[in-house]
Amino acid sequence: MKRTPGQNNPRNDSRNLQNRQNSGQEGPRVNNGITAARVRVVGDNVPNPGIFSLFEAIKMAEALELDLVEISPNVDPPVCKIIDYQKYIYQQKKKAKEMKSNASKVVIKEIRFGPNTDEHDYQFKLKHAQSFLQEGSKVKAYVFFKGRSILFSEQGEKLLLRFALELEEYGKAEQMPKLEGKRMIMMLSPAKKK
Repeated sequence: MKRTPGQNNPRNDSRNLQNRQNSGQEGPRVNNGITAARVRVVGDNVPNPGIFSLFEAIKMAEALELDLVEISPNVDPPVCKIIDYQKYIYQQKKKAKEMKSNASKVVIKEIRFGPNTDEHDYQFKLKHAQSFLQEGSKVKAYVFFKGRSILFSEQGEKLLLRFALELEEYGKAEQMPKLEGKRMIMMLSPAKKK
């Protein structure tokens, strides 16, 4: 039986565990989990970066007590970096968390009408929709039909179209009013700030 360097090293046992774990999940391949015969080795701690056999590259990583991680698997030969794998995973998670917290959150405010909403209520809801759109929220306006009031669906459509028209300078309609069950819905998104 041929022995690989450092076979009894406990660090290698954890690497082999990582390799088995990596084979079943997404993410970069590590150490013996890398399938290419030759790899391009890069890294800040690599004195002479270049193309090496997988065996030589793993040997280099072991000498530095680090891991060989496949960074770009789709090039020929694949690019591998000699780094601390656990630290790399931690940094990736931290970066993803930061990106998620920086992503803009879309807030949707709902405004409900009846098919026979009077003018005072309409104006009141119009002012609320203006303020929602100005603060950057989307507005979901809908007419709710109870019982037989579904017969007035044309009235509901006219009401929503008028609503969108009067809010034209604050936001634009994403879609025409459409009937979904007992509701006629229309979404308005805020106008882009110049």
